Amino acid sequence: MTMAQTSGYIGIGANLGDARDTVTQAIALIGKLPQTQLAATSSLFSTAPIDAGGEDYVNAVVKINTRLQPIELLQALQALEQDFGRQRPYRNAPRTLDLDILMYGDHVISTETLEIPHPRMTQRAFVLIPLLEIDPFITIPKQGPAHSFVTAVSGQAIRKI
Repeated sequence: MTMAQTSGYIGIGANLGDARDTVTQAIALIGKLPQTQLAATSSLFSTAPIDAGGEDYVNAVVKINTRLQPIELLQALQALEQDFGRQRPYRNAPRTLDLDILMYGDHVISTETLEIPHPRMTQRAFVLIPLLEIDPFITIPKQGPAHSFVTAVSGQAIRKI
């Protein structure tokens, strides 16, 4: 039985090494995941770290169409992070690559390992601005139109690269 295709959004960030190159490579590799196609890519953005130190981040959001189940997608994204040397020494540590499932169709998932929609996506300009660039009218399941959260993040510096 073939699984139905689902649209999803992935947040991408990096602030260690050549972050811009890493994000660009990650976008290409996400499009090569099994049963997954890249549907849209935001511009690259530069943002200061939130609740952490370190260099500025390079961020982007991609829209995918996938037949992978959410947990399979999470595992594939975590494998990509590992391929780029991701370490998790402490919460909000600088990252060689950070990949987050922001949304997966209209699913709402809350488990020990996965929460969709991403729990802090409405609090982060580096997620909302690239997401809205891809789809200005997108609605976050159980939360409402994404654009309604922009005012709350207006104090966070974000610059298109």
